[in-house]
Amino acid sequence: MPLFEATNITKQFGNLTALDKVSISVPGKCIYGLLGPNGAGKTTLLRIINQITGPDSGELFLNGKKLTPEDVRNIGYLPEERGLYKKMKVGEQALYFAQLKGLSKTEAMNRLKYWFRKLDIVDWWGKKVEELSKGMQQKVQFITTVLHEPRLIIFDEPFTGFDPVNANIIKNEILFLRERGATIIFSTHNMGSVEELCDRITLINKAKTILEGNVNEIRSQWAANEYDLVFSGNVSVEENGQFKIISRQYENDKSSIRLKTASRNVSANEILSSVMSRGTLISFNPALPSMNEIFIRVVESRNAEK
Repeated sequence: MPLFEATNITKQFGNLTALDKVSISVPGKCIYGLLGPNGAGKTTLLRIINQITGPDSGELFLNGKKLTPEDVRNIGYLPEERGLYKKMKVGEQALYFAQLKGLSKTEAMNRLKYWFRKLDIVDWWGKKVEELSKGMQQKVQFITTVLHEPRLIIFDEPFTGFDPVNANIIKNEILFLRERGATIIFSTHNMGSVEELCDRITLINKAKTILEGNVNEIRSQWAANEYDLVFSGNVSVEENGQFKIISRQYENDKSSIRLKTASRNVSANEILSSVMSRGTLISFNPALPSMNEIFIRVVESRNAEK
């Protein structure tokens, strides 16, 4: 049974349909990517899950039971629009938010000390939020999102404002939260992050679901009959009726070659038979498309159908 489900969610704002019968099913201990172009409906769905607004139709379930306003205590939400009070001190504000989520002052202080040490921000406790950079503020809001140890955590563009080093720290913390049992819905435009973090994804375009599934399975399904070969030494492979060469590179005493088969009927075994005599083959792998490539191809194909 999935930890969270949204079924046939529809939402309109006047004449604008923000969501049109969108469904997602999020397994427990999963990082679930919610993807789509700007205006696709992602943030509307996240706001509905957090009871900020309601759907016109459709149902939401948490642990197999209909989602209620009381369930918000079991959800952590980091919105794209940040919500810290600029004039308030960091520590006081973090403590305030923790108590709003039902933690006692003592438990909140213990958890805050743990997270402030872990993210190396102990010295920020007495500073006002307005004194911090966007990245620093983002660290504070990340902590307030996860402090009450919710079973469902929602991150909307969590890496905004971070340099690469701190973005990597937060990525590792997200993986750590999953290892500890959290289920995470993750909305982002960064397709590289999707490949690094997400187990499953749903792609929304123009208010509708157009792609859903396991990330690795989707990449395999969208593979374009291309293969990456690496040979030891400077090896020349010539095109034939089975394949054409897309790229070649010789570096560090290795030849890297990407080829595309002439048709889907040409098997990997046939390709291997053609090239094995050319030299010492170190590796032979399907060239899987990136999630960014798939994202663009799916959205463009759907838009072309309109």
